Amino acid sequence: MDHQHHLQRLAWPQVEQLAALPGSTVVWPWGAVEQHGPHLPLGTDGLFAERVLDAVLAGLDPALPILRLPLQTIGFSPEHCGFPGTLSLAPALLIELTVAVGQQLAAAGFQRLVLFNAHGGQIALLQAAARQLGLLTPQLAVFPCFLWSGPEGIAELLPEPERSEGLHAGLAETSLMLHLAPQLVGQDRPCDGTGLQIPTGWSLEAAAPLAWFSHNLSSTGVIGDARGASATLGGQLFDLLVAGWRQRLEALLTSPWPALH
Repeated sequence: MDHQHHLQRLAWPQVEQLAALPGSTVVWPWGAVEQHGPHLPLGTDGLFAERVLDAVLAGLDPALPILRLPLQTIGFSPEHCGFPGTLSLAPALLIELTVAVGQQLAAAGFQRLVLFNAHGGQIALLQAAARQLGLLTPQLAVFPCFLWSGPEGIAELLPEPERSEGLHAGLAETSLMLHLAPQLVGQDRPCDGTGLQIPTGWSLEAAAPLAWFSHNLSSTGVIGDARGASATLGGQLFDLLVAGWRQRLEALLTSPWPALH
């Protein structure tokens, strides 16, 4: 693990010096503790966020002013509370947490905060938290990001209908875990929660989405088809995620955007 980018492993004078540099940026990885079917661990999202982020940071120019925070392990996962082990915090609590941490980072002199989120169920919540933080701390630019959105080429690696219907613990997530931590993957390869009769014009997570709950869609917690998962596909996904996010962070760190004044 590359410890030079971990804020909590530095002494305060080091943090003070780095925060004072132009474009100083903190990345805060977000995961969740929620069911991922009978074959993936509850902490799947957090593991993905940390492993991708650490690989991204390790490949950046060490002179760039960027640090990361410890993983926010528990998030907002009410859609999965029908399965044992899922933990979910209240939206107001998570917004308050984001604002409190962001305000303290701004007070330390940091100019940007990237919320590096790997759980799809809290995308909108972190966008709202980012707006609230930005309103209260205008000197801090806030970027609410989603792990799987941004890097090019991800969708092309996934065949239909999995590309459209594989929302949770399906081909992509199972393959990525087989690449990163195969010892955590169970033998089951479920195919569940697919082929749903969704009303015309509506969807689960695209245009006109439904506020769905996994226990209403799937008996296993899986929404997708994990049967074709492989470490090879997982490695391809990992490489695209790392390359895509490294490109975006480099572009951010070497730019003056946004014009804060």
